[in-house]
Amino acid sequence: MKGRTRHGVAALTGLVLGVLALGPGLAPGYLLSFDMVFVPDPSFTRMTFGLTGTVPRHVPSDAFVTALGAVLPGGLAQKAVLLAIFVMACAGAASLVPARRLAPRLAAGVLYAWNPFVAERLLLGHWAFLLGYAALPWVVAASAGVVERHGARRFGRALVPAAIGGFAAMAVSGLAALAVAGWSAGRHERGEGPARGGGRWRAVAWAAGTLALFSLPWLVTGWLRPSGMPGDPGAVDAFAARADTPFGTLGSLLLLGGVWNAEAVPTGYGVPLLAVCSLVVVVASLVMYARAVRTPWARGLAVAAGTGFVLAAFGAFAAPLLKGMIDAWSGFAVLRDGQQYAAPLAVVVAVGFGVLADRLMSAAGAALGVLALVVPVVLLPSLAWGAAGRLEPVQYPAGWARAREVIRADRVAGDVVALPWATYRSYPWNHRRTSLDALPRYLGRRVVTSDAVVIGAATIPAEDPKARRLDAVIKSAGPLTGPLAAAGVRYAAFDAETDPGNPAMARLVGAERVVDGPDLVLYRIPDPVAGPDQAAPAVPAALAWAVWIGLISWCFLPSRTTLATRTSPRLP
Repeated sequence: MKGRTRHGVAALTGLVLGVLALGPGLAPGYLLSFDMVFVPDPSFTRMTFGLTGTVPRHVPSDAFVTALGAVLPGGLAQKAVLLAIFVMACAGAASLVPARRLAPRLAAGVLYAWNPFVAERLLLGHWAFLLGYAALPWVVAASAGVVERHGARRFGRALVPAAIGGFAAMAVSGLAALAVAGWSAGRHERGEGPARGGGRWRAVAWAAGTLALFSLPWLVTGWLRPSGMPGDPGAVDAFAARADTPFGTLGSLLLLGGVWNAEAVPTGYGVPLLAVCSLVVVVASLVMYARAVRTPWARGLAVAAGTGFVLAAFGAFAAPLLKGMIDAWSGFAVLRDGQQYAAPLAVVVAVGFGVLADRLMSAAGAALGVLALVVPVVLLPSLAWGAAGRLEPVQYPAGWARAREVIRADRVAGDVVALPWATYRSYPWNHRRTSLDALPRYLGRRVVTSDAVVIGAATIPAEDPKARRLDAVIKSAGPLTGPLAAAGVRYAAFDAETDPGNPAMARLVGAERVVDGPDLVLYRIPDPVAGPDQAAPAVPAALAWAVWIGLISWCFLPSRTTLATRTSPRLP
């Protein structure tokens, strides 16, 4: 079967998996689950580009969603992105399997798209990270030839989904890319394969440079924040991997689970019988990968998987060391949510599973190939049908639309404060499911929220300088109207706890109630005092975005177009 046809069948299989996983979530409306927030008619704001002083974790993914929302209605844009994750994941993993048969390739694709890692990150709402995860197999393949003719362009194209996903997706993609690029080039230096156009350090430099350029939008806005990049060591314990199977934390990570948030574990996952069967599948797949996969990227991917597994367990087993590292340099905070670094291991397991299916088909017949296709689904049935009903679309209330109209019509500058003073909500109209406050993306104006995160007994302090300044005022018992106006706040919006008896409303003496509904109450505060945000400077941020857009455009231009004068026939 020709390669293009194989990719098409694998992509179609991924689409079927996506439809099966989302189920009722594909109905009209919006899926709000933890960090996943899509809104109707999104608009570009300073927040979209990381220019409000908040840590730019949403950069550049929010800009991508806003641009996509200009073409597709918001709800449809969300479904398209989520389905694309399954399509890319299945097709990418299938393309890596060194087998001529289609069924083993599809088996690898199914396992890579349908496993506890995907389920838990989906329930956490980490769709932007999952974009990078879905493209990781393509990154692995492209990294092995990054210094070949046109290899840099191919590598850049493979990185685009992770570049859209942002810092976490790029961190995991970078781990795999650097390991594969360096090991593949070193392999050829040692005479273990044909020349690949350069040595180890040249390949690593090409990969690292491309990764850095694709990271510029969030790197620039993050590291040029006047208040610096925060890194709270106390969050290490909160975000450490945890056991969600009978095999402890390490066993759970090996089975591609172990997420830090117990609420994101699929319903019924970890029951002993299925856990034992999953362990057998994973171990057999790893053994087969080690014994049979000899592609140019195989050893580099194994190195990335091993390193990622250590990083995944780091916070759980070496918390004091990680806390000390974060104290020394806040950039190490990217290692707090360690479980995400198990993504390269998922690629290894999927490829090994495909090779295992191929060997079993050779020994026992084609029926085993069909069986291999359904094994991942059977081992994790609760991902199906909207994660067993946990992903259900909702519509935003009419009061929200009214509030947005009022705010857009107001020509007086000023921010919006979202109350109650908390990061996450359990909206009644969202079936009381936990979700990130949607107002900052919905209203189209700067919304100040308490971005302090409470996880169990741990509280990760607020990172937004303006939220920190307002924290004491809002938590006090005194009047709110004057202090909020002095801080440049034009509106106070209650999008939860909207009962008229809410004591915080009584503290807004002199403010005008302009929207009064069961789902949102909006107060207009007179005479706000304008003040600048402690944000990254706009000019460097604009230059970073220009480079980012230019690089993506170059990756998709005809191959004869180049960014620089060619100095060697081997350079792209």
